[in-house]
Amino acid sequence: MSWLVLVLSGVLEAVWAVALGRSEGFTRLAPSLTFAGALVLSMAGLAWAMRTLPVGTAYAVWVGIGATLAVAHGMVTGAEAVSLLKILLLAGIVGCVVGLKLVG
Repeated sequence: MSWLVLVLSGVLEAVWAVALGRSEGFTRLAPSLTFAGALVLSMAGLAWAMRTLPVGTAYAVWVGIGATLAVAHGMVTGAEAVSLLKILLLAGIVGCVVGLKLVG
């Protein structure tokens, strides 16, 4: 159950990161509220998962999921350039996250 909560928290990390960018310095209400809600839920889930998972592993997985999804979102929406190298590097992050789960 801790791993599921951790993955969901990583997804919420990407949500709050994207919402923060769209909030335009907290001048737009909907993205600002989305940021705040996703941030609280993401941190709460990370904290809950860390009760049973090693801190380093949990944090690395959380950041890896959030960063990968934030970059992927940027590439899908056109906010970030798409390149084969960037896709391979993101796949490397995903592989490392899966590896941490397998050895944990």
